[in-house]
Amino acid sequence: MDVHVADHPLINHKLTYLRDKRTDSPTFRRLADELVTLLAYEATRDVHVETIAIETPLAPTTGIRLARPKPVIVPILRAGLGMLEGMTRLLPSAQVGFLGMVRNEKTLEVSTYANRLPEDLTGRQCFIVDPMLATGHTLVMAANYLVAKGARDITAVCLIAAPEGIAHVDEALAELGVPFKLVLGTVDERLNDNGYIMPGLGDAGDRLYGMV
Repeated sequence: MDVHVADHPLINHKLTYLRDKRTDSPTFRRLADELVTLLAYEATRDVHVETIAIETPLAPTTGIRLARPKPVIVPILRAGLGMLEGMTRLLPSAQVGFLGMVRNEKTLEVSTYANRLPEDLTGRQCFIVDPMLATGHTLVMAANYLVAKGARDITAVCLIAAPEGIAHVDEALAELGVPFKLVLGTVDERLNDNGYIMPGLGDAGDRLYGMV
């Protein structure tokens, strides 16, 4: 598994304000959107392209365009919705699939309540977006869904990760035989006893959209 932790002062600056408990939801949403746009540059560094012939006003030449079939962006509901626009801004031609997943706060087990993915992902490059990589169980389940539908190249973009979650994803996906890349804003210290990232930023979904 390839793990890339973005090292940029703008990312660290925005993460600081995301963490601050005084940051309100509208500001949190704006910062998350700005952050994922910065991370998307790294996540799409190896996006599949193909060569095409074009003509400028002066001469014929060649260029590149995104290869087909189009990539697929998969936000994990509900918090992943806060990262979707930042990804589609860079990949406007990408298709979007949705996975709704919820974690039991007592057992930390993950269950799926919504699955809106293309039926066939054969040959598709997939980008999973989810703000937090805590235990890693959600990301592992999402990756297995995509692989079962034919995906053979997966990149996950997360704002903050815990070392335990990264280790779990690495171990759990090692047998898939599918290239898997993690693009992260930062790696925090640890998980607490309740499976929350420390120091983290709290519940990303609640901070994006309010308590439900």
